Amino acid sequence: MRNTVLINKENKWQEKFASNRKLIIVEDINKNNILIEENTYQAYFQFKEFLKEKGIIIGITSAFRSVEDQEKLRNELLEERGEEYVKHYVANKEESEHTTGLAIDLAVFINEKYEDETEEAYTLLEQTHEYLKDFGFILRYPKEKEKITGYSYEPWHIRYVGKIPAKIIGDNHLTLEEYLKSYSGVLYIHKEKDMTSYDVVERIKKIYGIKRVGHTGTLDPIAEGVLIVCIGEATKIVELLTAEDKEYVAGVKLGILTDTLDSTGKVIGEKELPNYLELEKMISSFQKTYLQEVPIYSAIKVNGKKLYEYARENKSIELPKKEVTIKEIELLEENKNTFLFKTLVTKGCYIRSLIRDIGEELNTYATMTSLIRTKQGKVSLEETNTLEEIEKGEAIIHTIEEVLDYPIITVDEEEEEKIKNGLVLVNEWNISNKVLFKNKKNRLLGIYQKEENLLKTWKNFRNDL
Repeated sequence: MRNTVLINKENKWQEKFASNRKLIIVEDINKNNILIEENTYQAYFQFKEFLKEKGIIIGITSAFRSVEDQEKLRNELLEERGEEYVKHYVANKEESEHTTGLAIDLAVFINEKYEDETEEAYTLLEQTHEYLKDFGFILRYPKEKEKITGYSYEPWHIRYVGKIPAKIIGDNHLTLEEYLKSYSGVLYIHKEKDMTSYDVVERIKKIYGIKRVGHTGTLDPIAEGVLIVCIGEATKIVELLTAEDKEYVAGVKLGILTDTLDSTGKVIGEKELPNYLELEKMISSFQKTYLQEVPIYSAIKVNGKKLYEYARENKSIELPKKEVTIKEIELLEENKNTFLFKTLVTKGCYIRSLIRDIGEELNTYATMTSLIRTKQGKVSLEETNTLEEIEKGEAIIHTIEEVLDYPIITVDEEEEEKIKNGLVLVNEWNISNKVLFKNKKNRLLGIYQKEENLLKTWKNFRNDL
């Protein structure tokens, strides 16, 4: 179960959410045994000790409730307080996030007893809200967000989501609904060797608690370096960032060929080196546009099947060729049978294939031994964060506006409505390619693209929350 699992009137509790959950027994304010999710309680205990130093004593009135317990409570409150109260404060049995064990109802100790719904209790509880994010909690039903959450303001109801989501939600005054549906961010990551780009994406999903995460250009396990990852709404611009040029530093061993075209593969050929290698001249000759054969160990699809699947089944297949451009290429270091070079290439270029082709021109074999992506578009390796830094909350999260080099125009309410509805606009701003539109509240509305003398929707962003 994700810490950010969303349970509300539209997203009901499902048994599968309980698969990885561990509930533990603790005491509520009345010394009764109750259940709560383990990590949630650990965070709560730290929060409680922190507040104690500030002179505020808190306790738990309720945490985990089963679907049956929630139904029973709702029926009791319906009888005690009436339909209007229940409508605003009490969820139906499968719509309560208390079923996750991640939600806590708090009370504060005042005049030798715990209280939660008095004016004095409200005041004390509100004093604790600014510290919630430091312990991984959010105020689940804040003021003036009733239309989004579906419930009235509850100063006592907190929800554990984890420190990084809690900080983002708290700093931006979001609800959990807004965070999961409309948040966007772009991370510049230094991918380490021996992990796939998919592995990185899965880690980011877990850290941020958001399912929509995508990378902008695969790096093989042998490779390291710049990997740009988009979160939430920013996944809509993945193709723009994927299309950018990439810079690499690659290591090569001459005289051998492997099935994967890199040192992780099985050696399938060996060839002696010529007596004289004009390596620098030959490498320089590859600064050109040419048709490059895609490696068999790649995710390119042929007849609906990925090439590496053909390779693993030992099936022969005609490998496709793609036009690529080697914009810059430079020999950095040369030894007896190895060399190091730097290159700037366009989208779709396989460095493994480039190295193979260089070997063929040298009348020998060549295999990649190392690869570092040092730059993608305008993003250099020095600007990246490691996964460790990201997990500690030390990473810089970039906005869509920061990563795209397009004009940004703020529009009035009339133009905003047109953009929300995807209407065609007159190009009164003389846009030559794409443009980002924002409203007066600084919210990104969408990206439009020039077509003849008009601007048409390229991507719209969620703006209904």
